[in-house]
Amino acid sequence: MKYTQEINKRKTFAIISHPDAGKTTLTEKFLLFGGAIQTAGAVKSNKIKKHATSDFMEIERQRGISVATSVMTFEYKNHLVNLLDTPGHRDFAEDTYRTLTAVDSVVLVIDSVNGVEEQTRRLMGVISMRKTPVMVFINKLDRDGKNRFDLLEEIEKELSIQLHPMTWPINSGKDFKGVYDLEKESLVLFTPGSKAEDVLEISDLADARLNKKIGEKDAAVLAEDVELLRGVYGNLPVEDYLKGDVAPVFFGSAVNNFGVKEMLDTFIRIAPTPRPRETTSKIVAPDDEKFSGFIFKIHANLDPKHRDRIAFLRVCSGKFERNTYYHHVRLNKDVRFSNPYSFLARQKDVIEEAFPGDVVGLFDTGNFKIGDTLTEGDNFYFTGIPSFSPEIFKEVINKDPMKTKQLEKGLIQLTDEGVAQLFTQFGGTKKIIGCVGELQFEVIQYRLLQEYGASVQLNSLPFYKACWLTSNNDKKLLDFSRFKQANIGEDKDGNMIYLAQSEWFLNTEITNNPDIQFHFTSEIHK
Repeated sequence: MKYTQEINKRKTFAIISHPDAGKTTLTEKFLLFGGAIQTAGAVKSNKIKKHATSDFMEIERQRGISVATSVMTFEYKNHLVNLLDTPGHRDFAEDTYRTLTAVDSVVLVIDSVNGVEEQTRRLMGVISMRKTPVMVFINKLDRDGKNRFDLLEEIEKELSIQLHPMTWPINSGKDFKGVYDLEKESLVLFTPGSKAEDVLEISDLADARLNKKIGEKDAAVLAEDVELLRGVYGNLPVEDYLKGDVAPVFFGSAVNNFGVKEMLDTFIRIAPTPRPRETTSKIVAPDDEKFSGFIFKIHANLDPKHRDRIAFLRVCSGKFERNTYYHHVRLNKDVRFSNPYSFLARQKDVIEEAFPGDVVGLFDTGNFKIGDTLTEGDNFYFTGIPSFSPEIFKEVINKDPMKTKQLEKGLIQLTDEGVAQLFTQFGGTKKIIGCVGELQFEVIQYRLLQEYGASVQLNSLPFYKACWLTSNNDKKLLDFSRFKQANIGEDKDGNMIYLAQSEWFLNTEITNNPDIQFHFTSEIHK
């Protein structure tokens, strides 16, 4: 119970969405409220568009998308908020999935025009499995979108989650006039282009001021909607939200910084503080006195000038301290860190200590892989940090033999980050990169050239899926690997994999080889 006060101050969450739903914009509004930045990246100045604070890789700035999870820390209302902005693009879903293992809650952004989209469904599937508490922000109310009741019904049906409206919009598009805060019984009026919110406290919706502010017709519709919502939903069951069964819903326009504060205030009030986590030997509580944490992300060359490599550590229990030796469980050795960082996107600040819920950047010389656990002497691993079976495969062809060493180093470091996997074909030196999306190859090719000076060609291979192989019968596994030599390889850790040409081939081999287990995910530390 030593660090209870520090633990209760912390809220660690991720913002997720389908691409272009407004996730990065919402991130910046949170940072504005927290005083962490003074200008939003979307603001145009001297005809030069300032890039979003959380997009720090050169290719992200060129393409206008987030491809790496950013970590940002800010203070708001006496709380320390650790915000993880995730890639929206489906090709980088694996990075997002792993980031979800490092947070205690999630804010899901949905575009009011497009409703529930493919990537939203995939992400919510992961969140539902983990029973992570979710808040929903329905964005772009300043555009003509779907009917608000239809949208709630669609979200509940498509994402299998029970919603609970906390604010309610008055129209949308050019007729959007604001939102009514159902809990505070106040009207927040919308003025396009204005940075200040006009808040009107109205406990009685028959109040004449309401007609004056939004017109009789809209006032009548709002009163009717609110009566219906109160009858159906009542007060928010906070315990059900914390269990991941009910999601509070807010409406607004992130680009106009409208409706965001209402959600942020509620988030600070009810979102969970750091939670207990499962390990291979026990459940670790945040207030356990001994330090423990795990690596959920690695990023090479965060600062291209210094060729640095940063491992992102989620603190799970105890207190992390600078210049203190901790036990690296996989390597079975003690390591210490003289310059641990906290982050505001690209800005790094050296810290002396960190507590459960915090994300710390550790300078890494190649000791870490995703899923690694640090402890104060205990030998356990945090579980549930998966590596997924890739779906697209390409052979790496070196275009400059003089840069072979740089290519080897680049492939190892970039695939250590977890956005792609590196395989070597059995009995040869053919290097194969496996990814879940096409865009990842473009990023890897670009970064190999820009950061390591290695020029490569990536040739497509006709494989459907990679599976990790295990068996209690070593002879059967050896016979299988000999018989299927053209389809056998190993990952970076020497684990055997089977590269299936098609779903039919894969199912046939699974049926014909009952003594061999085909795994579609790999617990990385094994």
